[in-house]
Amino acid sequence: MTETHSLVGALNPLVGYHLRRASAVFAADFAAAVEGTGMRQVLIGILAVVAASPGINQGAVGRILGIKRANMVSLINELIDAGMIVRETDPTDRRAFTLTLSPAGTAMLDDCTRRIEAHEDQLLAGFSAAEKAMLLDLLGRIEKRAAPTD
Repeated sequence: MTETHSLVGALNPLVGYHLRRASAVFAADFAAAVEGTGMRQVLIGILAVVAASPGINQGAVGRILGIKRANMVSLINELIDAGMIVRETDPTDRRAFTLTLSPAGTAMLDDCTRRIEAHEDQLLAGFSAAEKAMLLDLLGRIEKRAAPTD
């Protein structure tokens, strides 16, 4: 018996171990799905939040996604420079900015979402609709246990 084999044996009953391994599979699949778009998971997440809440401010996007304020500035600037997000002065608070997707941002989000969905369909092909729903429910319940970021 090798040391690696006994280590895996000890880790085998641990949910976190399997979540991490499954996450690595999904991360690799995600990278393959969006290859050639120049997008990363965090940028797609930002586009999705802004698409769902046009006019949202940068701080709210960061809180929703758990991104530190200092990191949000460069991420938003990256999307603005790429022409995917439009930043405007908030009409109700001239010190704040609102974010909306540009047509290019909408097109990129739609393209990436289609790619990711197709890859996930392949990755989860052995799962029934009920099993996928159960997996999402279980993962969501774990996520809700996370400590608030603020």
